[in-house]
Amino acid sequence: MRGVSGRVAGVGRSATVSLFDLVGELRAAGRSVVDVSGGQPDFATGEHVVTAAVAALHEGFTHYTASRGLPELRELVSAKLLADNGIEVAPTDVVITPSAKHGLYAALLTLLDPGDEVVVPTPSWVSYQAMARLVGGVPVEAELSGANGFRLTREVLEGAVSGRTKAVLVNTPNNPTGRALDAEEARVLAEFAVAHDLYVVADEIYEAVLFDGRRHLSVAALPGCAERTLTVNGFSKSHAMTGWRLGWVAGPGAVMAELVKVQEHTVSCAGSFVQRGGIAALSGPEEYVAGMVESYDRRRRVVVDGLNALPGVSCALPEGTFYAFADISGAGKGGSVGFAEWALRDAGVAVTPGVAFGAGGEGYVRLSFAAPVDVVHEALARLARALG
Repeated sequence: MRGVSGRVAGVGRSATVSLFDLVGELRAAGRSVVDVSGGQPDFATGEHVVTAAVAALHEGFTHYTASRGLPELRELVSAKLLADNGIEVAPTDVVITPSAKHGLYAALLTLLDPGDEVVVPTPSWVSYQAMARLVGGVPVEAELSGANGFRLTREVLEGAVSGRTKAVLVNTPNNPTGRALDAEEARVLAEFAVAHDLYVVADEIYEAVLFDGRRHLSVAALPGCAERTLTVNGFSKSHAMTGWRLGWVAGPGAVMAELVKVQEHTVSCAGSFVQRGGIAALSGPEEYVAGMVESYDRRRRVVVDGLNALPGVSCALPEGTFYAFADISGAGKGGSVGFAEWALRDAGVAVTPGVAFGAGGEGYVRLSFAAPVDVVHEALARLARALG
């Protein structure tokens, strides 16, 4: 029997999904495990969103839609991008995808030919580099440093570019570091992309989860970036809709006309009744979103204070997302994998090793405070006891 494709065989499993599965297996075997490894909001989806989707089901609205998505939803996304992000795209240049994750994959498949390189600042989400490899591209890490707070600099970007570079993929606010691009970093990124004539894939899925009065900066709104940027976003984090699998990609018309082919030949369209839920999310009340962010704000302070009280551990206050990225290099438990294994084995706490997010994440672990607050407290208490 012949083997499978080298592209797939050469890609490892998602570290976060694998850890989620392992936690389930340990619990099934009777182990007590506190899981703060995943990005799963513990809030319920807004009732008006659920009502809209259920009503669509009862109406029999359960068939295909246009591959680009429902016109009303695309119009709402277009209006939201203009009002909130300063990005002007026509509704016809928006494609509604079954998850922002699929949107990212479709964007990379649209932009990259085999052998094309994409610059990925790390630490970054575990799936970026795997996606690039799956479409035949070559991810090149631009390794950021915790010493300067994981700032994006021109020097680091220039060190990763070559004649084969086609795009740069950025995430702000960033999973796992919790950093949000500031105005200077955004300017550096825009000038870099323009100077090298690169596409930009901007993952802005955590846009709504920002703290201390920060405002989100969208890459496509920067000078020279509208014509080269694909903005990817969705409902999972902002509206507690992870299981709904609903996102979007927006960008220049010529590129989006190609990207929709990926949609047509893979999933056809996002779920019809799920899109009705998306319409309700964007057109309905937003108070519950603000309430979630306020809760995350309280939790992040609890988590950071608790981590900084642990011997050999330090953690900066995240600016956005619901992740704390803790420096565990002084804890005496080895690197990030060693610490994560120790935490699971000796403390019964599941955290994600920083190296899973790229070379820039070694020496760190990620903890999620999207988990219920009592789970967060228990995780910190277990780690404190285990570290003595």
